[in-house]
Amino acid sequence: MSMVLRIAAFAAVAASFFSLVIATPAAAREVVAINGGASPGTIVVRTNERRLYLVLGEGRALRYTVGVGRAGRQWAGRAFIDGKHVRPAWSPPPDIRRDKPGLPSVIPGGTAENPMGAAALTLSGGGSYAIHGTNSPSSIGGFVSYGCIRMHNQDIVDLYGRVGVGTPVVVTR
Repeated sequence: MSMVLRIAAFAAVAASFFSLVIATPAAAREVVAINGGASPGTIVVRTNERRLYLVLGEGRALRYTVGVGRAGRQWAGRAFIDGKHVRPAWSPPPDIRRDKPGLPSVIPGGTAENPMGAAALTLSGGGSYAIHGTNSPSSIGGFVSYGCIRMHNQDIVDLYGRVGVGTPVVVTR
């Protein structure tokens, strides 16, 4: 096979791979109208809808589909992003360790077993909550967590790049 044909074949395979990667969960993200009076830059999580909104202003927001706390594990209130982490290690909080005593004390970041996925935005407010990616994409859109907000990895990476430490977060039921 000539060098030109090899390059063309490689380019075709690469293009089809990247179109699949780009076309998957990113469809969960879209610009929509929003009511509620939140200031631009605020993250609003509506657990009953299983949606997270990044308020853009002028009545618009970027909407993401998320997984939220299961029955008895949901919370509502105000917080701020107090940390941004890429592929963080994860230590199960006491309530999860009680329910799943076989979990290791720390799960390294970037591993398939780590429930934090590609990135995490930790939240202030006294709980062990975060907005984070997941290595279990089928959980997105459900009532699935111990109170954290789960996103597709592509979506948490997108949100991570749009917000900073100090970003206000409002969680409603």
